[in-house]
Amino acid sequence: MSKNHEGIWESCLKVIKDNVSLQAYKTWFNPIVPVKLENNVLTIQVPSHFFYEWLEENYILLLKKVIQKEMGKEGRLEYSIIMENNTTKSTPYTVKLPALNSKNLKNAPISMPLDINEKQIRNPFIIPGLKKVNVDSNLNPSYSFDNFVEGDCNRLARASGYAVANKPGGTAFNPLLIYGGVGLGKTHLSHAIGISIKDQFPNKTVLYVGSEKFAHQFIDAIKNQTTNDFIHFYQMIDVLIIDDVQFFSGKEKTQDVFFHIFNHLHQNGKQIILTSDKPPVEMKGMEQRLVSRFKWGLSADLSAPALETRMAILEKKMYGNGIELPKDVTEYLAYSINTNVREMEGALNTLLAQASLNKKVITIELAKQMVDKFVKNTAREVSIEYIQKVVCDYFDLELEILKSKTRKREVVQARQISMYFSKIMTKSSLANIGAHCGGKDHATVLHACRTVRNLSETDKQFRAYLEDLEKKLTIQ
Repeated sequence: MSKNHEGIWESCLKVIKDNVSLQAYKTWFNPIVPVKLENNVLTIQVPSHFFYEWLEENYILLLKKVIQKEMGKEGRLEYSIIMENNTTKSTPYTVKLPALNSKNLKNAPISMPLDINEKQIRNPFIIPGLKKVNVDSNLNPSYSFDNFVEGDCNRLARASGYAVANKPGGTAFNPLLIYGGVGLGKTHLSHAIGISIKDQFPNKTVLYVGSEKFAHQFIDAIKNQTTNDFIHFYQMIDVLIIDDVQFFSGKEKTQDVFFHIFNHLHQNGKQIILTSDKPPVEMKGMEQRLVSRFKWGLSADLSAPALETRMAILEKKMYGNGIELPKDVTEYLAYSINTNVREMEGALNTLLAQASLNKKVITIELAKQMVDKFVKNTAREVSIEYIQKVVCDYFDLELEILKSKTRKREVVQARQISMYFSKIMTKSSLANIGAHCGGKDHATVLHACRTVRNLSETDKQFRAYLEDLEKKLTIQ
């Protein structure tokens, strides 16, 4: 029996799921709804213009393969795209794609109207003597894309930022809201976008401003009765970057004036870039009409970097400064400070300054002292990753082998020792420790700890292992 549109799309999803990450699948394919199947054309509905652009930019090859697999070489795909309208409920419109074949796949651009349901609003105000060329962008030249290390923690944000930099105001990523915790690179990435735009489009006026400065400027404008000039100035900007927009929370008049500036810029095709410590849905004290506009484009998060990314960040910084550190020192910093890039870079700077000013050789012992002072409350806690690394180095094992299911005696012993030190030196739960050791459960971790304690009481050689490892792990 032939499949209907839902059955075909379900079969496509099974293949797609095996070829993309779980997060990508949830973000870009779960929201898609199959609409109909007519004349070998499958129509799928996507939530926004942004979805359409992102799928075409990143998954067209995959979509081509799965459609042809399920429907044959004549299979075609159409998008039904929901366009948001402020006054009426969202209605879909359809974009027909050419047949998915190898001849037109790579080079045939998809024509899609960008101005549906949009009206261009011209600024009726002209301020004599106010010239855009005099605007200082306030961008830090060291915060470039070249100095921004990409990893799984920031790939979406960086890719969308790069797209905006190449076509400011011309993508669906408007506004682009970059959110994440302290010290994860929001400010760096927003500056990088601005710098790239200035390099590629010298005639565009780019302005970076912190939300607090924006609010203070507005207060001064009220005091000096120059509110109109304040608004007109910001309406002239081509690319507006507002850092830490969450600080507008509770400031009703500031939110109101930013709302009107936002609308004017957006309606005139100007690019808006925002950073925040949280996504729009979690912003408290923010007007709903402003929050809804933050959702118009793309909200991309920055999360804590993985070990490999932290290592790459340190190596990039050292290379940029023309310095070289012992490998064990670099590894120690990356393993020990695992939540905040800014804090990790600060620890590196402190270490370099200490070594330079006091004419000390940079060693692992000096690094431990610096981390002890720098990380404050967490200084006495090393990470599970670092414990595993030290144990593997001590017994000359690969980390992958430690986490594997092998039951070789020397591997089991090293695994149990890493679990033991993880329990006594970190605040991690037994379940979390087990997850870091190849998916073991909490009972396995408890058994490992008991085994290590028993062996340390009866086996002198084993006790010597523990003492050596404890010296290596203990922060001086």
